[in-house]
Amino acid sequence: MGIISQVLLIPALGILVLLFIPESKTDDTRKKSPIHGWIAFLFSLIALGFSLPVYFQFDATQAGYQFFENLSWIPQFGLFYNVGIDGISILLFMLTTCMMPFAILSSFTAIQNRRKEYYIWLLFLESSMLGAFVALNLFLFYIFWELMLIPMFFLIGIWGGVNRLYATIKFVLFTVVGSLMMLAGIIYLAILAREQLGTFSFDYQVLFQLKIPLPAQLYLFGAFGLAFAIKVPMFPFHTWLPDAHVEAPTAGSVILAGILLKMGGYGFIRLGIPLFQEAAIQLVPVLQTLAVIGIVYGACLALVQQDIKKLVAYSSISHLGYVMLGLFALNEIAIQGAILQMVNHGVSTGALFLLVGIIYEQRHTREISEYGGIARQIPVFSTIFMIITLSSVALPGTNGFIGEFLILLGSFKSAWSHFLLTDSYLRIILMILATTGVILGAFYMLWLIQRVFFGPLKNEKNKSLKDVTWREGLVLMPFVIAVFWIGLYPRPLMNKVDLTVTEFVKKVQVVQERLSSEKEVSNNLSEEKLISGN
Repeated sequence: MGIISQVLLIPALGILVLLFIPESKTDDTRKKSPIHGWIAFLFSLIALGFSLPVYFQFDATQAGYQFFENLSWIPQFGLFYNVGIDGISILLFMLTTCMMPFAILSSFTAIQNRRKEYYIWLLFLESSMLGAFVALNLFLFYIFWELMLIPMFFLIGIWGGVNRLYATIKFVLFTVVGSLMMLAGIIYLAILAREQLGTFSFDYQVLFQLKIPLPAQLYLFGAFGLAFAIKVPMFPFHTWLPDAHVEAPTAGSVILAGILLKMGGYGFIRLGIPLFQEAAIQLVPVLQTLAVIGIVYGACLALVQQDIKKLVAYSSISHLGYVMLGLFALNEIAIQGAILQMVNHGVSTGALFLLVGIIYEQRHTREISEYGGIARQIPVFSTIFMIITLSSVALPGTNGFIGEFLILLGSFKSAWSHFLLTDSYLRIILMILATTGVILGAFYMLWLIQRVFFGPLKNEKNKSLKDVTWREGLVLMPFVIAVFWIGLYPRPLMNKVDLTVTEFVKKVQVVQERLSSEKEVSNNLSEEKLISGN
């Protein structure tokens, strides 16, 4: 068994252990040690420990898959257990193993009922997410993709807020619709592989060899793209996200923002663009337009929110719009920035949801109007919140700045090249509008800080607030360290993705050049026919 499979199985082993630990029968659970939480935390730490060799032994000078494993499953149906890691998945794989221990640790006091089930679902979710990032067989990817839905359904539906059932059903309906469309596309590709290559296969490398006509590519990209766009979520498929975030328990929000939303962007760069390159290139204006709408629209909605958690939820829509903008710029700088920004968003937004959860446990309200002037009451908490906020608004020196800067730089470069070839101002206008999201982001986040932490301490209830405990500090400090480490020295992370992204872009550029050449020939023939007709 390879090291990747070991990392996937460790949370599953944790589930087996938890099954044999009985649930506490006492009603006063606060006086009992959260043994189920400590067990889940231990196994998530072990998974993190086993994943570290994957990161440090990853050879950044190779563009292909590493730590590759291939086991026969149901070969007659093209089903194999194919897993591996490359520069596109390595950072997201590590983000998952790094965030899960802290998400679990944050739940110790927040979750007071059915703890055993809660931590079982968290470990189940970890294995599912890791599996999706390392799967190299399309059907295996789909299995992990669907498995992620089950624990989130229960985490929100059982341990969520007042409107948890509405949020859960909405989340499931959106996700299932997209997933079923993708499943239809997966089956079509496997049948096409048998017709063209003589093998019924779901293997990525086999499917990348298929020659798919452009009309079919457009339909298939739509099927896959719908599933990925819902998961991002892109405008106009974003409406499930604020409800899910607001109603989810703190750890659920952290995982949803920090990891699950990255599945959409990962799906586009891992499958959507490589499988249907011509369709992706043709649809760049549409997808970038939707991304920019998401950036501005999400920021505007965040600006008017009165609930802190809902404000952070809408900010995710805006920030992930930058990720999609970078991915579909289709050049090295922007794609590297998009991958790094997926990690940065996980760090900053995940930390914000942790902070909101900490203060909610004490005050049991997230209404901005209920706060004000609490910086003098809880200075350590306020300082950490301010640092994470500055990361979220992409202040230079923080991790958020690096990702957004690379995305905007690469996207402007791509837009200018397109303008020189076509004289079209559309992409230039989109880039200008995208930069307004940075300004709006600073506006709504700093305004939030002003209303919550500064001014007079008028509300008597806030005078009893307690500053961060040792456990909360242990959860939050790695996020603060990551903010400055990535912001000041991102090179180690960029080295991991550099060569893989370079090879990815080269393949896309070959198709772009071919399409441009074909278009030029077509235009010349049209001109010749027009001249001869006259």
